[in-house]
Amino acid sequence: MNKTALITGATSGIGKATAIAFSEEGINLIICGRRKETLEKLQTELEKKVKVHILSFDVRNKKEVFEAIEELPENFSKIDILVNNAGNAHGLDPIQSGNIDDWEAMIDINIKGLLYVSKAVIPQMAERKQGHIINIGSIAGKEVYPNGNVYSASKHAVDAINKGMRIDLNQQGIRVGAVNPGLVETEFSEVRFKGDKERAKSVYEGFDPLKPEDIADIIRFVVTRPYHVNIADLLVLPTAQANSTIVNKE
Repeated sequence: MNKTALITGATSGIGKATAIAFSEEGINLIICGRRKETLEKLQTELEKKVKVHILSFDVRNKKEVFEAIEELPENFSKIDILVNNAGNAHGLDPIQSGNIDDWEAMIDINIKGLLYVSKAVIPQMAERKQGHIINIGSIAGKEVYPNGNVYSASKHAVDAINKGMRIDLNQQGIRVGAVNPGLVETEFSEVRFKGDKERAKSVYEGFDPLKPEDIADIIRFVVTRPYHVNIADLLVLPTAQANSTIVNKE
């Protein structure tokens, strides 16, 4: 495709799977994340197919984000596709006993981090009047579930930002869309439950959850449509899941 994609949160899960899927399409990659060694290992794997550059930064750190993207080498400076994938859930508590540090982490990563990266990338897309932005949301951005309060709020914000981007960038010819997964078996629950592997594992037991590769395949489909086609908003659930609280488990 002779294009370059920047993917945040590429060290694992949906981000890593998307990087692999894009490499199979011949899309050059800028893979971003906090775990530099993990990025370097993925870079070595994918450089067999495409050009790969790594950026190790925390999306919450505005200075790191802008410096890293501003200092991209010339052959990676034109970003055609941005996948805003970095995001996390922290805790699963009712609002009255929620942890403020958890709230701030979700707001900083899921909302502010997405905005920082977007702000660093969008101007050059707007100048060329071409580009494609995929925002990874969640079913939690479409509804609210018990104890999901602030996480749901952060993903509702992503939903609103996605819609706002599409309106604001319409005259620049930039495609903007969101992919909103339901239950995907990744490190998500392990992070949410502060490393409690048994509790995290139980979230995905008794049914077939989505895999990162399922979402990556959908993102691949979205970015390979003809340019006049913009897939604006997708909600993707495992067959066993009806909504945030109803899952058909054995």
